[in-house]
Amino acid sequence: MEGFTIVLTLLSGVALFLFGMSLMGDGLKKVAGNKLEVILYKLTSNPLKGILLGAGVTAVIQSSSATTVMVVGFVNSGMMKVTQAIGIIMGANIGTSITGWILCMSYIDGSSGIAQLLSTATISAGIIMNMFLKKKIYKDVGEIMLGFAILMVGMQTMSGAVAPLKQNEHFVNALTMFSNPVMGILVGIAFTAVLQSASASVGILQALSMTGSVSFAAAFPITLGIGVGAACPVLLSAIGTNKNGKRTALVYLINDLLGMVIWGSVFYIVNAFVHFPFMSMTMSPVKIAFLNTVYRILTVLVLAPFIKWIEMLVFRLVKDSEEDIEEQADFDLLEERFLQYPPLAIEQSQLAMNGMAKKARKNILRAISLMDSFSEEKYNKVQEKETLIDKYEDKLGTFLMQLTGKELSDDQTREVSKFLHTISDFERLGDHAVNLSKVSLEIYEKKLELSPEALEEKETLEAAVVELVNNTTEAFIENDLKKAETVEPLREWIGIMCNDIKLRHVSRLSKGRCEIQRSFAFNDMLTNMERIAAHCSNIAVAMVELEESEFDTHEYLKELRDDNNSYYRQLFDSYEAKYNILGSKKSKKKAKS
Repeated sequence: MEGFTIVLTLLSGVALFLFGMSLMGDGLKKVAGNKLEVILYKLTSNPLKGILLGAGVTAVIQSSSATTVMVVGFVNSGMMKVTQAIGIIMGANIGTSITGWILCMSYIDGSSGIAQLLSTATISAGIIMNMFLKKKIYKDVGEIMLGFAILMVGMQTMSGAVAPLKQNEHFVNALTMFSNPVMGILVGIAFTAVLQSASASVGILQALSMTGSVSFAAAFPITLGIGVGAACPVLLSAIGTNKNGKRTALVYLINDLLGMVIWGSVFYIVNAFVHFPFMSMTMSPVKIAFLNTVYRILTVLVLAPFIKWIEMLVFRLVKDSEEDIEEQADFDLLEERFLQYPPLAIEQSQLAMNGMAKKARKNILRAISLMDSFSEEKYNKVQEKETLIDKYEDKLGTFLMQLTGKELSDDQTREVSKFLHTISDFERLGDHAVNLSKVSLEIYEKKLELSPEALEEKETLEAAVVELVNNTTEAFIENDLKKAETVEPLREWIGIMCNDIKLRHVSRLSKGRCEIQRSFAFNDMLTNMERIAAHCSNIAVAMVELEESEFDTHEYLKELRDDNNSYYRQLFDSYEAKYNILGSKKSKKKAKS
């Protein structure tokens, strides 16, 4: 019964400690506003700055995991490079050791001395500021004080819970088991992985040291394991990120693994010959904080000169696919030095635009396939590639605008105009791929099932849109104007199909053959299919019109649909026959509307 009470009290102390640390960290972030994030991704021009910033930010928010998760997000979004992130993560490992020193305050003069007075005064002031003062800054400071006080109470509760154990022979024997390096490291990893906080694990070790039963021989391997265990929440945060995000999370694990291997090996090899006299030294909270800080600083000092090698290692562990290599090659085409040679710059732009067109097409096809067989991996891929397509638009747009300032011939001007007119349409295709993927997610999560009629209509429409996207992309890549002319008649037929399907869907709703919940997703799908077709038409029209040195979309489309245009009518009729779900052919007059 006594053992159960001790465990329950210890868990209560851990809960208070974790809550207090979270509350204090949140309050500190609110006081700092968005400045911490701005500092992190702007002021990392060299590794030393990154290390110092990582240490500083982590000392403020009291969590190396939180800092690293933030950095993983920056790298994933492209705002920061992996090499910049490595320095910040190294610094975060130093910054997190500050918590151990803060916790030492809870042991000043024991539980009835300054520590208790400090906790009581701080919690009272925190409550007053948080509840009765109106200014946000005062409320945030009150939250920090509350968090600090609760953290202190948690530490005192943990210390009080384990205090009786110093007389327990079984407990003392259990602690001596941790003197075995392998056992100690595994315990440190396991505890920290479960608690999701290196600071919490250090705090528990400090509380246990108050029993007088924790020796240096036991504390050292546990400290080594704590760093590795803290990588668990960071690795979890990398799920669903792109490859650079995963590489960044892996840096955190590699940093602590290398620290553990290097210092563990050096220490125990030297100890085998020298037999350090301090191995049996009884540890106190201050000594544990000192050990934790020294270990982390020494690890960073050893690894900092090898940041480039660590970067190479994570890139080797998380390899680029052929597709990733192609993407990077496309961006490498847009070097500013090519701007001095317009013919070469235009050729490079064409190749990069071709890459963008292929990515947009593939994302559309990927999103459409999600409608039939949903998978989280494929869904995440659509979102990831949309970010990439946006990057294409940004880089190409900047490069092409710079190119317009150069001396260009009429033909060169037409080419650049074509690229500038079509780049936004390819980007919008990527947006509609994301929209379709979200429709698929809704259908999957809500377990919506389409009626047989709606399913047949969807499959026919999908086939038509796939052909349209393929024709448009191939026409653009091959600069095939004949193929570009096939786009508008199919686009018009898809528009007619979408309108008719909507009317049929309303009819099914009124007859109770379809649920309202399904109709929203179905209508969203139709709207996005229609918009995809419209952007394909924009691309094809730009190609044809700019080739003729004119750009009047309205006039061009009017001429296309003229009754005398037999080629257009022939194409339209062939698509109407191929993708006819309406039961009877529409008249030519209907097609022209």
